[in-house]
Amino acid sequence: MPTAVVDGIKTRYEVSGEGDPLLLLSPGGFNATVENWGSFGIYKRLNLLEHLTRRYRCIAFDKRESGRSGGRVERITWDDYAAQAAGLLDHLEIERAHVLGGCVGCSILVALAVSHGERLMRLVLYSPAGGPKYRLKQLARFDEHLSFVAENGLGAVVDLARSGDATFSQDPRVGPWVSVIRTEPAFADDYARREVEPYRALANEMGRGLFDRDTVAGAHAEELLRLEVEALVVPGDDENHAVSAARYLHECLPQSEYWDVTPEEQTAENAPQRLLAFLQE
Repeated sequence: MPTAVVDGIKTRYEVSGEGDPLLLLSPGGFNATVENWGSFGIYKRLNLLEHLTRRYRCIAFDKRESGRSGGRVERITWDDYAAQAAGLLDHLEIERAHVLGGCVGCSILVALAVSHGERLMRLVLYSPAGGPKYRLKQLARFDEHLSFVAENGLGAVVDLARSGDATFSQDPRVGPWVSVIRTEPAFADDYARREVEPYRALANEMGRGLFDRDTVAGAHAEELLRLEVEALVVPGDDENHAVSAARYLHECLPQSEYWDVTPEEQTAENAPQRLLAFLQE
């Protein structure tokens, strides 16, 4: 797959299909990759891309610190993730695009809509990540990682990351930069040499900054209420994708529609049809 350099960070992406541009913000938490659209959670069953690429030029990419994209040790915010998405559109010389976000991609999508709303056409927020259990689970992962760092050092994180293939969600000890540690030796060497306490403070602030509310993160309600963009909200229904998170987005986005269908009732037939009908209105 091709790569682009956005804000000094390598971004791995894939373009498929023809038509109006549709930017895809991948599901998968801290391992949000191109492949997740066909292999992760409900998306494996729905097979959305097979249908969307027939009508749209679909642009999918590995979120920074995910898959084969690069990264940088810094206090990452939702605005940083949104800047990567906007930078990829710049690289591809795309002025405006529809956007589909899945899971954590919905938080990036709302941040992108607030910072670059003039570049977005229609928005689809599919199974948005959020809810109190989701927030607590994310913070617990950061706490477990930072406890491991305090006891063993950052060199031990590198050794553990290289010894297996677990993601941050599967084994929090490996931390949110695990993908870059595995794919970029120079990054791993620099990571291992970092001082422990400044790193722990930075990562702790990052985690609590990203997961600071019991609903969908990424933008404040006041910002969402000012958006003038057509949106479709599709609910999830589990500990990581609470129904309340989807309802919150529908309430805050003035020009949004809510597809009131449970994940069990969402199928490879009706889900693509619903998305296409909305995007083509």
